[in-house]
Parts: sequence; C-alpha cells; structure tokens
Amino acid sequence: MANLKEIRNRITSVSSTMQITSAMKMVSAAKLKKAQDAITAMRPYAEKLTELLQNLSATLEGDTGGEFTTQREIKKVLVVAITSNRGLCGAFNSNVIKAAKVRSEYYSGKQVDIFAIGKKGNDVLVKTNNVVENQSSVFDNLTFDNVAAIADTLTEKFLSGEYDKIELIYNQFKNAATQIVQVEQFLPLAPLKSDLNLTPGDYIFEPSKEEIVLTLIPKSLKTQLYKGIRDSFASEHGARMTAMHKATDNATELRNQLKLTYNKARQAAITNEILEIVGGAEALNG
Repeated sequence: MANLKEIRNRITSVSSTMQITSAMKMVSAAKLKKAQDAITAMRPYAEKLTELLQNLSATLEGDTGGEFTTQREIKKVLVVAITSNRGLCGAFNSNVIKAAKVRSEYYSGKQVDIFAIGKKGNDVLVKTNNVVENQSSVFDNLTFDNVAAIADTLTEKFLSGEYDKIELIYNQFKNAATQIVQVEQFLPLAPLKSDLNLTPGDYIFEPSKEEIVLTLIPKSLKTQLYKGIRDSFASEHGARMTAMHKATDNATELRNQLKLTYNKARQAAITNEILEIVGGAEALNG
C-alpha cells in the first residue's frame, strides 16, 4: 500500500502542476493579444518612416546622414541583447543569448561589449561577456518615451566614438509558435537606398531635404529600437503560451499514465488480498 500512496502523491503533484501551467497559458494568451495588436499597429508606421527616409535620401547627393552614417574602423562593438525578465518561455531567451555569443566570436580580436535589455539575458551573459549596462526595468512600463531614452544613450555612445558599431539582437514576432532571431545594424546607418525603382515626387520641401533627413534619422533610430523591443515582447508571450501549452499536454499525459499505473497496482493488491483470504479459508477447511 505504500507504493499506492506514493503514486497517489505523484498524481496530486502532477495535477497541481497542470493547473499552474494551464493558468499561465491563459494569462500569456491574454497578454499576447494586446502585445500582438501593438506590434501589428506599429509596423506600418515604422515601414512608412523608413520608406520616406529612403525616398528623400535617393534624391540627395553625397553623404546626407552626417555623423550617423560615419563608417569608422571597427575596434569596439556594442551588442544590444533584448531578452525578457521572466523564464518559462522555451528557447526564447537562450536563442538570443546564443546569437549574442556568436556575434562576440565573429568580432574576435575586437572589444565586444553587451548592452542587456532583459534580466534573463543579463544574468547569463554577465558570466561570460562584459555587460556594460542592463535596462531590464523598461519592461515595467513599456512606452515609446522610455525606449527613446535608451535609444538616445546608444546614439550618444556611437557619436562620441565610444563604440564604432552597434547591433541589435532580438526575437521577431511571426506568430504564437514562431519567433525569428534577428541581428540588425543600429549604427552606423547602412546606406539609405531603396530596392524599389520609385520616381521621386515633385514636392516643395521646407526646410531643405537635408535638414528633414537629419531630423528623421534620430526619430527612425528610436522607432527601430522600440519596434525591436515590441517585437521581442510579443514573441515572449507567444513563446510562453506555446511552452505552457506543451507543458500542460505533457502533464495531462503523465497524469493519465500514473492513474493507469495506480489502478493496475490497486487491482493487483486487491487480487493478492483475495487470494490470501481464499488460501486461509481452504487451510481451515482442510
């Protein structure tokens, strides 16, 4: 009977775990809807801003990006790793951490520092890499203004010459089950050229095109970082919902197996008791 008691305890434990994972799945599903709506609504704006910047730049001659497009000899690189503050979301965080380590190896021989956005990435990368700053608190109140402050910090680090190149690594949201790790160059800006053969419109610009481009570039950088963090935020909830869904399914399967094992053991115990009773009765009769 001790064996039966142990199986009963395991069934109770697995059932409790299943209730927790099921609740976490529903919570993530609710948060995912809100995060997905936010990134879906933002993407057209970000794409249109990039298109506008490209169209303006295509009509200009020479270097129009100023210090933002300055190509320096790469000696110091800053990798911005965007993860989450919480776990239980499958390979969401580990994929970004692996990509950050791969980029560090790619720039072997050069100084590579990590700018962590997210507690999980910071906790792991600080053991193997030089993490210069951690901005995990941005997820407590994820607004454009808070992200813009981080973008200003990154921009200042590049313009001051502290770093020669800055890259972003994050999970791009595709759907609840699929997240794609993206490595994007943040600074210096890549040549602003459009792949589309667009004919520039005949517009009157006030102020000049050059001034408009230089005004749009900081705005574009802030939007790029905000879009990356928003993508990562939606991907986190999608990954957690999928992970908890799988965990709930596994717990259900394990509980069913334990119930079957329990019933078999209980049936065997009852059969043994009956045999002992019958054997005792025959012994008395004999």
